[in-house]
Amino acid sequence: MKKYFVIFVAVAAILFSSANVSAQRYAFVDMEYIMSNIPAYEAAQEQLNQASEQWEQEIQSVYADVEELYKNYQKESVFLSGEMKTQRENEIIELENRAKQLQRQYFGPEGELVKRQEALLQPIQEKVSEAIRSVADRDNLDAVFDMAGNLGVLYVKPRQNISDEILRELGFSN
Repeated sequence: MKKYFVIFVAVAAILFSSANVSAQRYAFVDMEYIMSNIPAYEAAQEQLNQASEQWEQEIQSVYADVEELYKNYQKESVFLSGEMKTQRENEIIELENRAKQLQRQYFGPEGELVKRQEALLQPIQEKVSEAIRSVADRDNLDAVFDMAGNLGVLYVKPRQNISDEILRELGFSN
């Protein structure tokens, strides 16, 4: 929420600053449309989807094994000694922990999916960002916004950044 407020304030400051309102030029892009029309991006997304499906199947398989062990344990628990019950419970817990570990390994914040996304998508995103900067400079645009709403401001000319002025107004020096 705070992030959106800061973005809103920054956009409002740019749009409504009285110094250059008439001279400022803005443009909008649809990042979803751009990315969906880049074959390398689509291929990278397909690779990520395939890997994700494969990992999800692997995790589901382990959870199915956990379920099977648990059902067998419930059926046989009346016939098992205390030591055997503990051993079976530990096997179930160990296998369930393995499934959770696989989820973190593949889908966690530092998991394999994130690493592959960075490796496959970041070069494409950097090329798109550079193209946006190039077009903005060529067409003398002051800011470029994302219509899809995911990224907000994509490019702003450095002279449009009034952060230092805001800090001075608040009584802070930079």
